[in-house]
Amino acid sequence: MNRGPGTDGIIPLARAGQGNFERRRSRWIEALWILVETLIIDNRLNPSSALRVFLLRRFGARIGHGCVCPHAFRVKFPWNLTIGDDCWIGDGVWLYNQGPMRIGSNVCISQRSFLTTGSHDWETDMSLRIDPIVIEDGVWITSMCVVQKGVTIGGGTIVTPLSVVHRSLPPASICGGNPAVTIRPRFSSASSGGTPSAPPHPGTAASGTGTP
Repeated sequence: MNRGPGTDGIIPLARAGQGNFERRRSRWIEALWILVETLIIDNRLNPSSALRVFLLRRFGARIGHGCVCPHAFRVKFPWNLTIGDDCWIGDGVWLYNQGPMRIGSNVCISQRSFLTTGSHDWETDMSLRIDPIVIEDGVWITSMCVVQKGVTIGGGTIVTPLSVVHRSLPPASICGGNPAVTIRPRFSSASSGGTPSAPPHPGTAASGTGTP
């Protein structure tokens, strides 16, 4: 089969395949998860972090203690999700984890941020391409950010609102923009023991009240 665009520069989407995506549960389990996610996890009428965590664990997620997630959010495949201790997940967050997604401890992911381990082979046939995401300890991903596949965000880093992260970011930094770049160190001493500086976009940071 011919790969790549035709003479008109268009890739027929009918060529697209599963790429390196690995289905780790049966379609029946996936369908059951869609039902549970819709009725409980992504339901604004459910204020219970404990119930969300319980169900995510039942479907294979590995979640530490103290996870705060009282608002509706989405998880593509819980069996691909690892979350550490004392994390906050904000309203409208979408963890589109077709592949492994590891979130460390003391991480805050704020309102309407979108993290995806998947993309498409846009140079050949648009097949799926999956690479893991790693969010290290102490990261704050603020409102409406996009984190793309294959990215590692270093420990203690802040990603400012509306940023698009498609390359890995260093630790203990304030990063932002599209594409996201390092703006300055997060702490005055450039170490985890320093005094934190304010994010460079005041008034738009999510979770400023201490809750997601």
